Amino acid sequence: MSGVPEGFTYRLRKNGDVEVLHHGRPATVLRGAAAARFLADVDRDDPQELMARVTGNYKHGNERAARQHPRNRRR
Repeated sequence: MSGVPEGFTYRLRKNGDVEVLHHGRPATVLRGAAAARFLADVDRDDPQELMARVTGNYKHGNERAARQHPRNRRR
């Protein structure tokens, strides 16, 4: 399911780092092995899912708050 990512773009820096942008704003920078793995996966996998996963942008509202709920805390 290879499609066009909505709201996500990335750019390769001269030093080999990959900067992932969400709606034009920097979301994360991948370096070294993570950058190489990202570049290999972005053409092969679903770029929307990949960029959401590496930026952490797939967690919204309740999913973030649920970590603090007593039943979800590690004891």
